[in-house]
Amino acid sequence: MTTANFMPCDGCGQPASAEHIAKRLQRLEWTTRYRPVHIGTLFLGAFPPGEDAEFLYAGSQPFRGEAARVLEGVGLPHTDKPSQTVLADFQRSGFLLTHVMECPLDTVYNNESMIEGLLEKRIAAVFSRIRRSLKPKQLVLFSDELRPLTELFAKEDLGCSLVLDSGKPFLLNEDDVVQGGERLHKALAKSIPAAR
Repeated sequence: MTTANFMPCDGCGQPASAEHIAKRLQRLEWTTRYRPVHIGTLFLGAFPPGEDAEFLYAGSQPFRGEAARVLEGVGLPHTDKPSQTVLADFQRSGFLLTHVMECPLDTVYNNESMIEGLLEKRIAAVFSRIRRSLKPKQLVLFSDELRPLTELFAKEDLGCSLVLDSGKPFLLNEDDVVQGGERLHKALAKSIPAAR
């Protein structure tokens, strides 16, 4: 299947088939169900995982991949609880997880410069969404792909504090999930009381 005739997706800028759009709308629906009225902490990654089972708001049990790593990073137990209970706890904590791109990365974007270019094209829309719609008290970047854009986030007046791991995004990847999660948990413990 070629993508030459597909229009760009509004949520990610990649060529979009009808299936691509349907999946994006499903992810938005899942996320909206657990969006807090007042967002205390916005967790921002580069793009959602390719598998629904790793997308936090899909509510797959057991949580795995990105979903499990974020829950562990904020210190929310999730292994012996129903997914709806875990997601309600995440919501009650004032947490929202979203991404610069609303769709998983297409395999044609296979090098760092291509990925960075795609993210840069979305950054103005993301800044606007954070300021006008989401309005969090603090913003946590947690994806290595956002590292080249960290300075843009730091310079932009987003109306919230930026929580970083020694000046860079928290890395909640498989190799460093324990240490990255511990650093995130400590950073949130310091910043959340001040944000309330």
